[in-house]
Amino acid sequence: MAVERTLSIIKPDATNRNLTGAINAMFEAGGLRIVGQKRIKMTLGQAQKFYEIHKDKGFFAELTEFMSSAPVVVQVLEGENAVSRNREIMGDTNPDNAKEGTVRKKYALNIGENSVHGSDTLENAKKEVAFFFKDEEIVG
Repeated sequence: MAVERTLSIIKPDATNRNLTGAINAMFEAGGLRIVGQKRIKMTLGQAQKFYEIHKDKGFFAELTEFMSSAPVVVQVLEGENAVSRNREIMGDTNPDNAKEGTVRKKYALNIGENSVHGSDTLENAKKEVAFFFKDEEIVG
């Protein structure tokens, strides 16, 4: 197994409900370490650039408006197979399909307000981490 780093975002629906600590506890209990973290308010432009891969999809405008509507917590998680482990801990994008004990099953309000974002591949994780963090902001 390989130690990896991945990006995690605690979304506005979760930060608005003061769930940052509870969600981070789930990541840590699942074997991931938080090695970089900051609370930010994304501009609409930043959200559009970050989610550019989805720009041709019908949900793009709603997603980017939502992600820039309130503070988020961006963080770098580290651990064995961090990308896949984080996705297991988060659960299915649709909380109705998420397994019990996952972040989205426990905290998501709906498919759009699903509390967390996580990188889907190691390649994307590297790009996404670099989008929000300078190397010196990550302390492992």
